[in-house]
Amino acid sequence: MKIALMQSSLAWENAETNRKHFEEQISGINEDIDLIVLPEMFTTGFSMKPRDISETMDGETVHWMKDLAKAKDAAITGSVIITESGHFYNRLLFVLPSGEIYTYDKRHLFSLAGEDRIYTKGTNRLIIDYRGFKICPLICYDLRFPVFSRNTDHFDLLLYVANWPKPRMAAWDILLQARAIENMCYTIGVNRVGEDNNGLEYAGHSQAFDFIGNPLTTISEKETVLIATLEKGPMLEVRSKLPFLNDRDDFIIL
Repeated sequence: MKIALMQSSLAWENAETNRKHFEEQISGINEDIDLIVLPEMFTTGFSMKPRDISETMDGETVHWMKDLAKAKDAAITGSVIITESGHFYNRLLFVLPSGEIYTYDKRHLFSLAGEDRIYTKGTNRLIIDYRGFKICPLICYDLRFPVFSRNTDHFDLLLYVANWPKPRMAAWDILLQARAIENMCYTIGVNRVGEDNNGLEYAGHSQAFDFIGNPLTTISEKETVLIATLEKGPMLEVRSKLPFLNDRDDFIIL
């Protein structure tokens, strides 16, 4: 599987500008891609004003993602501010080339920024079967909670989309690698760059790791498109030789 990590700056609360910018970035990819990964809240930046900028599941961004996925014959994913039944969600959308959509609502809302007071948290983890890979997509702050990320579903790829600020980049780097090692799966994190309207600076560091924690991409702090190629066979071989997952603890997430 070939995956494009779209590391970009974000125009503050301006969905149309962000969609246009990502479309230009994506059009510059000159190879066949299976999955395109955008950051958290990729149409707005990490805004706590959803009433003014939220969209519905029949909104422009959802239709844009469907059209783009079909045109590129690739799935596309990232999180968007969605309103539904009187609630606001930081919702990851995973759109297939067929137009089918999978969704995951962020479970661990970032209380330091008041996200938990504004958005409704999700309850269920999402596992997607796509082109021979089982994928578990999560959002930003979820990275700090290894129990929720634990590979109890035999997934092959753990995927995080984020707005992770520059002062805490060391944690981002280390935790992404740790999630790969402890879950014996490919792990990818896609983060933004630039500065938002709250004065927070973002330094990218979008990365891909293999199933034993080896980096597959080079760290950058600028706008860039990184390509990671994942092969399932070597991962299954290592899991067979080093069956550490057999000794994991059993638990149920409530």
